[in-house]
Amino acid sequence: MAKQIIDALVNGGKASAAPPLGPALGPLGVNIGEVVKKINEKTASFAGMQVPVKVIVDDETKEFEITIGTPPASALIKKEAGVEKGAGNPLTDKVADLKIEQIVKIAKMKEDNLLGKDLVAKSKEIIGTCNSMGVLVEGKTAKETIADINNGMFVEKILSGKTELSAEELKELQEEKLKLQEEMAKHRDEFLQKAKDIVGQMAGRESKTIKKAMVEAGIPDAIINEVAPSDEEAKKEAPSE
Repeated sequence: MAKQIIDALVNGGKASAAPPLGPALGPLGVNIGEVVKKINEKTASFAGMQVPVKVIVDDETKEFEITIGTPPASALIKKEAGVEKGAGNPLTDKVADLKIEQIVKIAKMKEDNLLGKDLVAKSKEIIGTCNSMGVLVEGKTAKETIADINNGMFVEKILSGKTELSAEELKELQEEKLKLQEEMAKHRDEFLQKAKDIVGQMAGRESKTIKKAMVEAGIPDAIINEVAPSDEEAKKEAPSE
């Protein structure tokens, strides 16, 4: 029996008969509404994320099978952390904190896509991804938490497979996230003022020279791009003789 396979990327829990699914399924003679309904049931837990799906249709019977992939680890981390994006400058800014249970949850969801030989190794892979996003794990940087795991800490908890948090733990994480966001806003204001001071002190210099000074001062790229003048603006700001 011949089978047709449709691969698509849908919004979790919000697939519809609109492109890309509708036009691809139409010629296959299946009940598109039923396919969409099943996809939304299977992807409801991935609300707000892009989810890869595969629809396998039997040419003769028109029966279909749906398999669901998982969003990227970074998307799952953002969902668990309750943030829309990671830190623009993860070396200095931290956007949220996660518990080991949440790391284990993500590791289990991405199990088939991770290289680690066991749940501990897979969990360390997820923690590594947190590092590049400015997300703490158990109140520490990824490097520190991985070192703790290597020394035996959290191993028993990881192997227990527990993935749920208590209401009190969730409340604590929310409070921690708010504190981190306040600190991040404070850091941004400090960097912004420092960048403006450099622009003022170097008025009339070439834009690339000003940008270089900002980089050397440790100012994040996002703020440099926001504050640094163009060459034309820099010339206009040159002090008159």
